Amino acid sequence: MSKSIQQWLDAYGESHQNPTNKLVHWICVPSILFSIVGLLYAIPFPVEKTMFLNWAAVAFALALVFYLRLSFSMFVGFVVIAGLMLWAWHSLAAVGIGAWGALGIFVVAWMGQFWGHQVEGKKPSFLQDVQFLLIGPAWLLHFVYRRLGIRY
Repeated sequence: MSKSIQQWLDAYGESHQNPTNKLVHWICVPSILFSIVGLLYAIPFPVEKTMFLNWAAVAFALALVFYLRLSFSMFVGFVVIAGLMLWAWHSLAAVGIGAWGALGIFVVAWMGQFWGHQVEGKKPSFLQDVQFLLIGPAWLLHFVYRRLGIRY
């Protein structure tokens, strides 16, 4: 049986109790997601690359299927996030910021994540199940949704 969105969020939250680690995650999880989008966007595409026709968009489409299976409102939130990140990397690529910039963000953000988990005293959740790499962003979005009164 597959887990519900709440079961995933609760499981992820177990190793994210320390306030410092939570703060690190608010900075580093979006940064890692943004950098991965940038790295994927930089990979040459078989046809002319556009804002929504590139490897980052393909990866987002696959991730959106995962979110849709868990929660329609999470899916909608990530459609917005995907659109914004794809627009940002399309714009950054147009001015020459690409893979190297994304790689720098990626490395620094992961260093922050591992430091946060060292402070927490618990291993990152994705070491237990790689699907937690998709739950991290949803875990942050669920706090936003709760504050706005949106059901997830």
